[in-house]
Amino acid sequence: MTSRAKPAICLMLGWVALLWLLEGVDFATGGALDTFGITPREPAELADVVPAAFLHFGFGHLVANTLPLLLLGLVAALRSGVRRFLAVATLIILTSGLGVWFTAAPDSNTAGASGVVFGLFGYLLVRGFIERKLLDIGIGLVVGVLYGSILWGALPTDSGISWQGHLFGLIGGVLAAFVFRVRAPGALPAADVRPIA
Repeated sequence: MTSRAKPAICLMLGWVALLWLLEGVDFATGGALDTFGITPREPAELADVVPAAFLHFGFGHLVANTLPLLLLGLVAALRSGVRRFLAVATLIILTSGLGVWFTAAPDSNTAGASGVVFGLFGYLLVRGFIERKLLDIGIGLVVGVLYGSILWGALPTDSGISWQGHLFGLIGGVLAAFVFRVRAPGALPAADVRPIA
C-alpha cells in the first residue's frame, strides 16, 4: 500500500485544489460557472453531468464537501489504487449526475461534489464485504460509524438540498463496488463453496 500512498495523496490534494480554484473563478466572475450545473431533462444539460460534480454554489457549500471528499477519497484511492479509484469516481459521477438529470425538480440547478462524497461512502461501506477482505470490512465499519449520519441526506427532507444527487451517488458507489471488485487470488465465489462432509 505504501507505493499507492504518494499518488493517492497527490490525486486527492489536486482534486480538492481544483474545486477551490474553480470556486474562486466562479466567485470572481459573479457565478459564471453556475451555468454548468445540471438542469433536469434538458438534452443540452447532459454535457454538464460531469462538470457539475466539480462546481459549488458558494464557499460554504464547498467547505461542507471538502473534508469528507478528501478523507473518503484518500482512503478509497489508497485501498483501490489510483487507476481503479478513478474508474470508481467516474461511475459515481455519471450515476449521480444522470440520476439528478432524470429525477430532480423542474428548473432546478444542481452542482457539487456531495454526490461523489455519498458515492465514496457507499463504495467503502460495502467493498470489503463484496471482496471478502477483512481489512476493508473493518474500514467499511469505521466509515459507517463516522459518516453514517449522512444517509439522511439521501432522503427528500430538505427542498434546498439535492437528495437526488446524494441518493444516486450512493447507488453509484455501491454499484462501483460490484463492477470494480477484485477477488483475492484463489478465492471461490460464495456459490462455489461446498460444505465439508
